[in-house]
Amino acid sequence: MSDTNTHEKQTGKATASGWIGSALEYYDFFIYAQAAALIFPTIMFDNTDPAMGIIGALGTFVVGYVARPIGAFVLGAWGDKHGRKNVLVLCMLLMGISTMLVAVLPTYQQVGIWAPAMLMALRLVQGFAVAGEISGASSMILEHAPFGRRGYFGSFTLQGTQFGQILAAAVFLPLAYLLTEEAFHSWGWRIPFALSAGVVVAGYLIRRKVHETPAFEEEQEEGKVAESPIRQAFRESPGTMGRVFCMALTNIIAVTTSIFGATYATNKAYGIGFHADVYLWIPLLGNVVACLVIPIVGNLSDKIGRRPMMIWAPTLCGLMSYGYLWAISQANVSLAIVFSLVMWGAVYQGYNAVFPAYYPELFPTSTRVTGMAIAQNMGTVASSAMSIVFPMVAPPGSTNVVLVVGSLTLLLCLMASIAAWKSPETYRFRSEDLGVPGAQPVPEAEYHRLRNQAIANAKAAKAAA
Repeated sequence: MSDTNTHEKQTGKATASGWIGSALEYYDFFIYAQAAALIFPTIMFDNTDPAMGIIGALGTFVVGYVARPIGAFVLGAWGDKHGRKNVLVLCMLLMGISTMLVAVLPTYQQVGIWAPAMLMALRLVQGFAVAGEISGASSMILEHAPFGRRGYFGSFTLQGTQFGQILAAAVFLPLAYLLTEEAFHSWGWRIPFALSAGVVVAGYLIRRKVHETPAFEEEQEEGKVAESPIRQAFRESPGTMGRVFCMALTNIIAVTTSIFGATYATNKAYGIGFHADVYLWIPLLGNVVACLVIPIVGNLSDKIGRRPMMIWAPTLCGLMSYGYLWAISQANVSLAIVFSLVMWGAVYQGYNAVFPAYYPELFPTSTRVTGMAIAQNMGTVASSAMSIVFPMVAPPGSTNVVLVVGSLTLLLCLMASIAAWKSPETYRFRSEDLGVPGAQPVPEAEYHRLRNQAIANAKAAKAAA
């Protein structure tokens, strides 16, 4: 029983480690997005040219995405060469320190051009660090999780991302509401960035206590650690990386819902007239629903497999995007919220909750972090770039915004679904057989017996604690 208890504790620590890292990542994402829109144009750039201030502030936001492919190559290879724990501690420190330093940046009025230069440098570090976070955390959890429960435990990585946004809203919105505009612009905006210190300390302590994964340690003992994980991943798994890239395009749903949707609904040029507050509440409510749905979906993927949800969730979301955009075009706030909650908060989690287990399962141990990091981040960057494309192909004054944006969204979602359909099922493969050509899955009856045993062991370990 002691071995079972030890294994369960390590699984719990690995899961908590992935959860808190993802929470920090998206806490930072949300507060930076809000600050870039509301604060930075006037204090980090020359406020005599408001238009350039807005462009510059949003440009530093985009820079974070530009840095992600670079981070994916560097940190992915680091995780496969030096260990999952090693790369996650590094990501946590890079993300946390760069976020905290934003809180003490001088303004443009104090140091001139050095203010946006330092802001951009910190944003590059943040984007670089984020690229290794989800792939490293997903691999860590996967390799610690008991057979038959990888989908359930892996889903907590993405639950952390949703909770991070809820936490950010809980800190940012009250400050913006309670403080005077002068106080908020002077010092109030710095508080959310400074508070990330608590998350960093907690995450660092948790990650230091997590053991390196048995799969990676076995690779080290047998001398199988890849000397060049990047080259090996492209040589051995090019098709897998291509399919993961396409599946990651499902991120277009988040872009359509929270980025273009907000612009379409609130920008005066489009003439819809939603109040901006609506688009502070839509993602908040959607994330609350997602936090509840994600573990359920992760557990379901352990019962019926990863592919069914990875195939159908993108397609259903793509079809629902028409309804969501149509509701906005009709200035129907209630219907837009309902579509958002169902499409983004619930159905989208069929993808979001499953990919943290599915992607690393598609790669062998030696290139797992590298393959997932590069392919997933490149797909995320490509879909995020559509936030620039949408206003270009459906500018204010267009009469076919719903059809054009909805169709592009559906097209990317169909590409993701086809890639999932062309990918193998993985949930019944033992860890040592993942990504191994010719390996056979455990027979279904035996798999469910082992899964039920793992659940029973977890309950027994919890009762004995």
